[in-house]
Amino acid sequence: MKEPKLKTVYVCSNCGETSPRWMGRCPSCGSWNTMNEDVVAEAPKAGTAAAKQAAAARPEGVTTLTAKRLSEISMTEEKSRILTGISELDRVLGGGIVLGGVVLLSGEPGVGKSTMLLQLCGAISNQHSVLYITGEESVRQVKLRAARLKVPQDNIFLAAENDVDEICGLIEKEKPDLVVIDSIQTMRCMDISSSAGTVSQVKESAARLLAVAKKQEIPMFIVGHVNKDGAIAGPKVMEHIVDTVLYFEGDKMLPYRILRAAKNRYGSTNELGMFDMTGQGLAEIENPSQMLLEGRPLGVSGNCVACTMEGSHSERDPGPCHQDEFPGPTACLQRLRLQPHESADRCAGKACRVFLWKPGCIYQHRGRHCAA
Repeated sequence: MKEPKLKTVYVCSNCGETSPRWMGRCPSCGSWNTMNEDVVAEAPKAGTAAAKQAAAARPEGVTTLTAKRLSEISMTEEKSRILTGISELDRVLGGGIVLGGVVLLSGEPGVGKSTMLLQLCGAISNQHSVLYITGEESVRQVKLRAARLKVPQDNIFLAAENDVDEICGLIEKEKPDLVVIDSIQTMRCMDISSSAGTVSQVKESAARLLAVAKKQEIPMFIVGHVNKDGAIAGPKVMEHIVDTVLYFEGDKMLPYRILRAAKNRYGSTNELGMFDMTGQGLAEIENPSQMLLEGRPLGVSGNCVACTMEGSHSERDPGPCHQDEFPGPTACLQRLRLQPHESADRCAGKACRVFLWKPGCIYQHRGRHCAA
């Protein structure tokens, strides 16, 4: 069979629009700097034998597909979800891992995505089998990290592979209770000529893995990289086809990590999970208020504490009440409106107007309330 001719196109990572030449702005969605180079096979010309073969008529009424009655499908919690035992993760997911659900976990390099997923595998491996596919590391490297984290290893199966079709075949053969793909940017479909990490490879790899997860009702976690703007690298359609999109964030200079959901078909996107990165892995922070208030200076002019709500979390976060000083992102305090002749110290003894990032936050300052 004659191999198809290849051509270079530019694909918008936001909407999927293609162009034969590079453009700074996508003509379809208007996004800037989203046109990425890709290599695809040329479509066969009309009238040729290849075109006729590609457009072969589908036989009417012939299918292997079967349908179930809606009333016959179980929806009990114990049959439709897997509890991980990590309460912060379970809450963000909406009460555990849904069978057949595909979760996309993204974050900056080194934030702890692989560490979290390996701890997740160890947490559920006592009752469930886990298949961990690594495309970035060798199985020995994963073994070393598992030993450092003291993860139970008897029911976790490892494989280092980049071929998506081989991975799908292994999943269908082993039928594990959970699959981890680390990461989608290293996966490749061998029948597509472009290299791993391109728009076409990421889109097709995600689609094939999702099809296997849905057909076999096997939950799957997929690790995704982020670009310099903080968005998930790859086509936007990848975020649309998965069930849940999680962001794992944190300052590299601090040990604290925040897990939040940007999309969740099975739960709320208002929940936050907080973790502390230690030498033995990620530890849950069950009381964020206590952690945030530690080391707070007492009896200092211009100091305030805010009580904020993130989902079911109640957080108390200290912050300085000084002009143009910005506390952490959870403090929600933007700035104080002071007159040019007034100093921040004068503001400490009176009610001041503050601007809040979100409603419902009331700041108490020197015994008086400052509300938006």
